Amino acid sequence: LKLSSQYFAENLVGSKVPKFSTSILEDSNVYFTEKDIKKNKYSLINIWASWCASCRKEHKFLLKLTKIESLDIYGINFKDKKNNAISFLDKFGNPYIFSGVDHDGSLSINLGSYGVPESILIDKNKNIIAQYVGPLNKKRYLEIINNIRSN
Repeated sequence: LKLSSQYFAENLVGSKVPKFSTSILEDSNVYFTEKDIKKNKYSLINIWASWCASCRKEHKFLLKLTKIESLDIYGINFKDKKNNAISFLDKFGNPYIFSGVDHDGSLSINLGSYGVPESILIDKNKNIIAQYVGPLNKKRYLEIINNIRSN
């Protein structure tokens, strides 16, 4: 099996956030696009699902990251049922400004993702500066904070 290199996340580090558009979880008439990611602020896009056990493990770190004023956190809900996703956020807390919907996985592929959970750190100029495949943990949480403080 030979995979196309365009699907490997490392290739996006150092590049601009790609163009995308998707409806948000709470309201299918409202769209989340790359234009919503603010310049002059750091952003973290977290790809998650209610059925993902690792997403539950990392969730406490996402909630801690919401306390950082210079960081906006957005979600991409991956191949999930709307009611399950909303229940997950109601139960565990909602760290996201809003969460886009990725019904078929194509948005995640466009963002260079391998699956869930995955997080993409974006700098103040909309450049992808880090990508975390797998769940956030204490080490990655501290790395995100250090990236924000050092830039």
